[in-house]
Amino acid sequence: MRKVAMFVFNGSPMCFVHVLLNALDMHDRGDTVQIVMEGESTQLVAELSKPDNWLNGLWQKACAQNLVAGACKACAQKLGVKQGIEDQGFALLDDMNGHPGMAAFRDDGFEIITF
Repeated sequence: MRKVAMFVFNGSPMCFVHVLLNALDMHDRGDTVQIVMEGESTQLVAELSKPDNWLNGLWQKACAQNLVAGACKACAQKLGVKQGIEDQGFALLDDMNGHPGMAAFRDDGFEIITF
């Protein structure tokens, strides 16, 4: 069993579909997976939560399996989506000067993958 943290900076839905597919696949294979929403990807949270969004099914499945660690507090605030992320019940991660640090994941044995 592996531990993988996916730090997603890219806000493109075409990129994020691969994050979701890989996270779900790795989880199904027995790996521990955490998705960290960073940078422009924080803007996706509100869109992914809409039932008519083409990624909503995969998003809901990832959320139901607790694969989303949370979103960057500083980026969410800067991009004006902090309240929406909080309203969806996601943690705002800020252990590294307002941003989620990779070191804590690395120190906990996670491989780090960036998108």
